[in-house]
Amino acid sequence: MSGQAPVTPLNRILDALGVGERDIASRTTLTGGTYNAVTRVTLTDGRDWVVKTPPPHATALRYERDLLVNEVAFYTAAAQAGGPAVPRVVRSEPDPAAPTGAYLVMTARPGRPWHEAGVGTGVATGAGGAAGVGDGRRLRTELGGLVGRLHTVTGSGFGYPAEPFGPLAPTWRAAFTAMTEAVLADAETYRARLPYSVGDIRTVLAGASGVLDDVTRPALVHFDLWPGNLLVTGDPGARTIGGIVDGERMFWGDPVADFASLALFGDIERDRDFLDGYARSAGGAVEFTDSLRIRYALYRSYLYLIMLVETVPRAVGPEAAEETRESVAPRLVAALDAVRGGGG
Repeated sequence: MSGQAPVTPLNRILDALGVGERDIASRTTLTGGTYNAVTRVTLTDGRDWVVKTPPPHATALRYERDLLVNEVAFYTAAAQAGGPAVPRVVRSEPDPAAPTGAYLVMTARPGRPWHEAGVGTGVATGAGGAAGVGDGRRLRTELGGLVGRLHTVTGSGFGYPAEPFGPLAPTWRAAFTAMTEAVLADAETYRARLPYSVGDIRTVLAGASGVLDDVTRPALVHFDLWPGNLLVTGDPGARTIGGIVDGERMFWGDPVADFASLALFGDIERDRDFLDGYARSAGGAVEFTDSLRIRYALYRSYLYLIMLVETVPRAVGPEAAEETRESVAPRLVAALDAVRGGGG
């Protein structure tokens, strides 16, 4: 018995799918910031899969419970919008107590992460850096069209499909309040370093919560559309978006929330290429009203809070934590100032 190789979670999953060692051409561990463990498995018959399993550790933020449930929901719902860029679910198991454990198997998508593909973002100060050349602007227009189509998909309620805070909420204000309260509670639990006290941040966010009632349709929101989750494929001059991946942070909510990661440290209003593509598929141009700008500032505040707080349970180390704080804390201050100032 001592000479036998241990049965890994991946082996159990592949066995459940009827895949043996002789059927596997290659397997590669993928990295890049995803919360779950990820392996790409290529089969001898040409099928190409990505297998995700939850991490063994239990330390996480409150909203991160059963993230695979969210990801399955994202890919299943995104299939309604059409387009080959979103992976298709091959099989999934949400129950961690199942013989295989919880897992997700999906089709692999071609390409390299946008920020590694040698193309600019097309955003003056947006996600990924300076204005792009070559394929960058055209890809931003293509991305706008893809995201606009995703946002046409409607859910049955507001919030995370995994329901970490209870059932989906009937209003966006109730759902988003629960989401922000959870990350602020995490900040207190983990004693995260924030530029303001939790109480002060809570007051700012609550003071603007009335504007959330302007959102009445629970749209499909990815909420993690930074360049690392956008795959680019093709030769220079003919590049295209090969994949939109890592939908584990998705929720049903305000489509404007996706703008926060699409222009992570920038301003989506300056990304005319993206907005032009978005308008064509979403049914009209985005109107940057006072309401929209306040909501956009709220969602940036929420995203920056997550980025700061998660460094503690992730145990990223003092140097990485300080780098995150130096880059993110000023953005959180600016976003909260925008909330106070009515979105300006």
